[in-house]
Order: sequence, then C-alpha cells, then structure tokens
Amino acid sequence: MAFDHVRVWKEEFESAGWWHSFELPDGSVIEGKCNLGGLKERLARFPIPEDLTGKRVLDIGTWDGWFAFELAKRGAHVVAIDTLDNPRFYEMRRLLGLESHVEYRQLDVYDVNPESVGRFDIVMFLGVLYHLKHPLLALERVCSVTLDLACVDSFVLDNEDRTVMQFFESEEFGGQTDNWIAPSVSCLAAFCRTAGFARAELRGRLPYSAPFACYRHWAPLKKEWGTVPRIVRAFHHLDFSTSFSTLRDDYVTLWFEHESGKLLLDDVQPEVSGYGVRPVHISQQDGRWHTSFRLPPGLDPGWHDVRIRVKGSPISDPHRIAVDIVTGTEQLVIVSAKDGITFETDTFDRTQGNEVALWLTGIPESADLDILHAKVNGLEAPIRYLQPPSEIRQLNVEIPSHLTGEIEIRISLAHAKAVRRVRCR
Repeated sequence: MAFDHVRVWKEEFESAGWWHSFELPDGSVIEGKCNLGGLKERLARFPIPEDLTGKRVLDIGTWDGWFAFELAKRGAHVVAIDTLDNPRFYEMRRLLGLESHVEYRQLDVYDVNPESVGRFDIVMFLGVLYHLKHPLLALERVCSVTLDLACVDSFVLDNEDRTVMQFFESEEFGGQTDNWIAPSVSCLAAFCRTAGFARAELRGRLPYSAPFACYRHWAPLKKEWGTVPRIVRAFHHLDFSTSFSTLRDDYVTLWFEHESGKLLLDDVQPEVSGYGVRPVHISQQDGRWHTSFRLPPGLDPGWHDVRIRVKGSPISDPHRIAVDIVTGTEQLVIVSAKDGITFETDTFDRTQGNEVALWLTGIPESADLDILHAKVNGLEAPIRYLQPPSEIRQLNVEIPSHLTGEIEIRISLAHAKAVRRVRCR
C-alpha cells in the first residue's frame, strides 16, 4: 500500500543519510534516498527552460537542495528555504561552488509573502504539501510570491477519482506525525486553483504523486474572436465597495454584458492587473452576467485594473478597484453647500430641482457611492453624484419631497461624519 511505501522511504532515508543524490564536479556521486535519474525525471515534468539567466527562483522545502542547485546551474538566482537549518545544504552548496548563486533562509512556508521574500518567476513547491495541516493556506502563500509559474507536486491518493482529501490525526500516514493529508489528484488541482492560480495543469503522473504546473496567467490566445465583454461594475462581495484587502479572503463580484446565451465557469477568464483567477460562480440575471472570483494573492497596495475575457474574446476595458488602501477617514468636512441648480449657498429651492450639492474634504480616493451614506433630517437619502478623486469632492444628495424649512444633511463614511444645515423653500 502507498502509506507503507512512505514508511519504507523514511527507513531508506535514515539509512542513506542524504535525501537527494548529487553528482560532484569531479564526477563522483553521493547516493541519497532519491537517485539522480528520479530527480531529473521529476524536474523534467515541469516546463522550466534550460536557460534561466536573469530569473529568480524560490525553492520551498529545499532540504538537501538538489532542485535549488540544479536551477542555479541554469543561471537563476535561487532563494532556498526550509524550516530546519540543514548542514548538508551548506556542505553541498560549497562542494558545487554555488555560494553566490543560492541563498539559504530558515523560514516556514506560512511566513512566505512578498514582504518577507519578494517575488519570483518560478516557485518550486515539491513534496511539501502533504506535510502541512493547512494546505490551502500554504498554497495561497506560494501563489502570493509567484509571478508566473509554480511547480507543485504532492503525495496523492492512488486510484481515487473523486475530489477528496484524507486527513491523518497522528501516525496513520507512514508512521510519521508530520504527514497530515493525502489529497486526490482532482483535489490537488482544485486546491491550486482555489489558492489563486489561473491554471493548474497536470504534468503526467509519478508513483504516489502528481505534479502540477500552476500559472498566474491565462493561456495566451492564438487568435481572439467574438465580441468584447463590457464590465458594468466590479465590487467587493460583502460590502459592495471597490476596496479590497490582501489580509482577508476577499472576492470580486463582477457584472458584465456579453452576447452569450450560455456561459460556463471555464468560459470566463477574469483577471486583476494581469493575474488570472478561476471564477467560483457564473450566472445571468436581467440580461447581464454575474461572476465572482477571489482577489489574486500578492497584489501591491494601490489601484488595480479588473478585466475579463469570455470564450476567447478580446479583453474588456478595465474597471479599477483599490487594494490595501485605507478607505476610512478621521474627519469629513462639508466646506460648502449649494442648491444643485441655482448654486445659492446653504439654500435649497424645491421649485428648481431636487438635489443639494455639497463639497467635502476628507473623502479618500478609494471611496465610492456604496460606502458613503447620506441622511436628511435622519432619513436615508440617495447620493446621486460623487466627483472623481480630488482634494475637495462634490457630492449631490437628493432631498425628500416632503421636507420644508431648515433641514440637516449628514454625510457619513465609516465612523466619520459631517453635518450641514440648509434652508429649504
């Protein structure tokens, strides 16, 4: 059985002393548990170029370092990490003369993020996942630092066609307490997509494991065809704002128009600043399409463009969302209030129209009509216009038709509030 095989792996490793095998510059070979032929075959499963000059590579769970050293030989600058400070790694790095090409850091995968390690063209994540209690969280961390390709393989359940995962509380998995999970092949693929990768391509099968090439971008099109989708609106799935946080499990809700009678999840390719994410939902309502997808991991703070492609169509025009930009404000100030038609100060002439124009300071750039609120004499009132970002922003409020005399207009954003009194005639 596969689990018994893992027990044999452990015994063979303890006997050999080395997990990886190495060919030294003088032609001699250090034999480890994993032979050179198997290591080379495992690496060849992934679409990694022979020339990696100028590329950055991260090897997570490097152990003795064979994959880190092999990619460094191809010209990459490699950062190798593991939870233990393995003296064999340093010994082999010295013997191979790769001290200036491979950096070693003792770091847990859960602490991997763009701030701690930077970003990498290629991330190696081989034989690590099944050792983790929180596999999806770990894959999200991997995705956050991947610019293009992550090479992922893991022990998988053999002959299991369902999308399932087995969990082990103690030593049931090969007698090792750090073997926590065994996913099926389809479960591993779903984990990779759910973590934020646009695509997870199975690269054949190895005994007891499955390798996936996980991409941050959608596959290039040979030819665009069809009509361009038109985004109507893009907003946060919970508070309906355009503000998102990389510290939460935030999802983008997107409404768009496209001339399609039927769309499946695989027909829809949304992206944020070029990073594709597989949607979790697609439906149609009142002639418009509605899809939801997670915010791609690893985005820098700032404004980002949301776009979408449908069935190989040309890509849509962008809609902007704010990521890790503070939307609250300490102080809102109404600096001026005027009739929306006559522009008479602090006066509302009902015979001319139904809106009061306010000018405020303190409205952040990322604020929109969904997080700003207006009340007139304590009653909710619609905000009909918000000026694009500037130091002082105009905001138009519709005044309820039954109000007369002096009225109080209150504008709120999170905990900040501003009040202005206007004469209504």
